[in-house]
Amino acid sequence: MKPEIVITGASGFVGMNLIPYLQKANNLTRRLDRNELENEFSLNGSYAIVHLAGKAHDLKKTSNPDEYYQVNFELTKKLYDVFLKSDIKKFIFISSVKAVADIVNGTLTEDALPNPKTDYGKSKLMAEHYIQSQELPEGKSYYILRPCMIHGPGNKGNLNLLYKFVEKNIPYPLASFQNKRSFLSIENLCFVINELLQKDIFSGIYQIADDKSLSTNEVVEILAGSLGKRPKLWGIPSNLIRGAAKFGDIFKLPLNTERLNKLTENYVVSNEKIKKALNTEFPVTSQDGLTLTAKSFGL
Repeated sequence: MKPEIVITGASGFVGMNLIPYLQKANNLTRRLDRNELENEFSLNGSYAIVHLAGKAHDLKKTSNPDEYYQVNFELTKKLYDVFLKSDIKKFIFISSVKAVADIVNGTLTEDALPNPKTDYGKSKLMAEHYIQSQELPEGKSYYILRPCMIHGPGNKGNLNLLYKFVEKNIPYPLASFQNKRSFLSIENLCFVINELLQKDIFSGIYQIADDKSLSTNEVVEILAGSLGKRPKLWGIPSNLIRGAAKFGDIFKLPLNTERLNKLTENYVVSNEKIKKALNTEFPVTSQDGLTLTAKSFGL
């Protein structure tokens, strides 16, 4: 009988996409839910662990900071300790590029010195450090994956907000901002995880992003194309937009400073290391992945 792949965080966005992907590739999967993870459990007889469970970054900043460390660090530490004592061969931990940097100048690589500013990023980095600091028994491997912004069918967020602008024929008013940022299609993330389960590569940290970075203007064009529309781009002076965003901070409007930064910042992530290690190309292009996500918004 083929050994099973243990998945934590199976009910989340990545988990709901990863499990059918792995099953389609003839992998057996086992869900490890939060209650089991917080109590005693045994995973002997399994082949690998894919640790997706975690507390996501709260853009509304209403979360208790301690929750990030309890979930993202302490639970990861506990699970990794179980892995080290078991007969499981591989441990895949989904971290984040936010464990390294909140602002990127140039292109982010695995060589960058981590300097996270949020409790989310700091807690992920603590988990990374713990994994790296433990002696790894012979025959075992760990992979710390740092994805950038993940998107795909069923995922909401800023992309969905942009889509609604385009769908309602509302001009995109931030066209004067010139930026580039990386995205990650859920299809490419699932592909990388499956490849890591099948191949023997060196343990370590690997960033994951689609091949091509895109400007927000290009994203608007892709979203418009998915609807059969022509994009409406308005180049309102950036200083006026920043003033409006500060007004939004005060009155809790949809456009605030944090959301403006998310839409217009530069955040380019290199995927060169993981592609070289796997010696393969990703199955989905940046544009095709975003088009698929956009079409799902209209369902």
